Amino acid sequence: MTGTTTVPGGAALALARESLWRAVRDGDEYAAGRAVFTALDDGAGPEDVLLGVIAPVQHKVGLEWAADRFTVAQEHAATAIHERIIAAVGHHSRTAAPPPKAPRVTVACVDGEWHALPARLLAEVLRHRGYQVDFLGAQVPTRHLIADLHRTAPAAVALSSSLPVRLPAAHTAITAVQATGVPVLVGGAAFGTDGRHARLLGADAWAPDAAAAADILAKGLPRPAPGAVRQGVEDLPHLIDQEYTLVLRGRRQLVRNTLSGLRERLPAMRAYTDAQAERTAEDVAHIVDFLACALYTDDSRLFTGFLDWTGDVLEARQVPAMVLDPALALLQDELKDFPRASDFLAQGRSALRARGTRSSVPGPRHDV
Repeated sequence: MTGTTTVPGGAALALARESLWRAVRDGDEYAAGRAVFTALDDGAGPEDVLLGVIAPVQHKVGLEWAADRFTVAQEHAATAIHERIIAAVGHHSRTAAPPPKAPRVTVACVDGEWHALPARLLAEVLRHRGYQVDFLGAQVPTRHLIADLHRTAPAAVALSSSLPVRLPAAHTAITAVQATGVPVLVGGAAFGTDGRHARLLGADAWAPDAAAAADILAKGLPRPAPGAVRQGVEDLPHLIDQEYTLVLRGRRQLVRNTLSGLRERLPAMRAYTDAQAERTAEDVAHIVDFLACALYTDDSRLFTGFLDWTGDVLEARQVPAMVLDPALALLQDELKDFPRASDFLAQGRSALRARGTRSSVPGPRHDV
């Protein structure tokens, strides 16, 4: 199936993006609607608006939050506006349901993944291209996904994940779906900008964006044999060392011990408010979660990339990135008998030092 959208001049889409950005920045849903529907009335196709206007503005919203120019509340409000506008574009642009024999695709986020907007955009693009689409939304437990597939019998499943820490859950979903005889296409930031994690976890296809995903589905994906498990944990030989499993099982104790060590090494922490202490505990838990995921994928870049991104977020809030180093050092002590984990933590500490920032006292977290 192919799209039927028209493509207006780039200047028209740029104007729509600028107008939509001003609207979501101001929290003005009505102005946001005007920006989008003006573009549609001026000849932009629905897919042009979804992917050429709404998607980049939502991306900018995320960047503004990371740079501390948007609060969490503003980011949530902007996302809510976009969700309503996407629904309105669908109702405005579609005059009839797809034919009964149109290919059916299930679109869902993996278990634990709350960032549903990228999946929603894909679902709408597919609908505009004539597919029957079952959009299941955010955080779909694998058992419920499989139950739904038995009911709907789609031609393919599209799974979305933005957070790398959801990759083990994505792996479970991929293998379970394939065992039903349905092929799986994956997308989202969790799978890497080059799709390396999609290949590692045995997905049938990976797409960098919604348009590419729709094009791949249009060509068709071969169905795996029902009951066949094409890839499982045993196909990831690095997991034989059990480091991922042991870190995951010991997560609570690792966080507890690291926080205790930080209070001993850094007396300033003893004066933290309850809210500041809670934020610090969350930070340490995130570090352990990303370390575990890096062990699952055997990809140190996943861990160092997380630390680099976190450093950017901290520094935007006037907190030096090196506040993370004492926690990494304590985790190294806790995991000294885990070669891969120790190596990844060492690489993380080196990445922090390479940023050129120095601090020995952690500052409290605010809205991160």
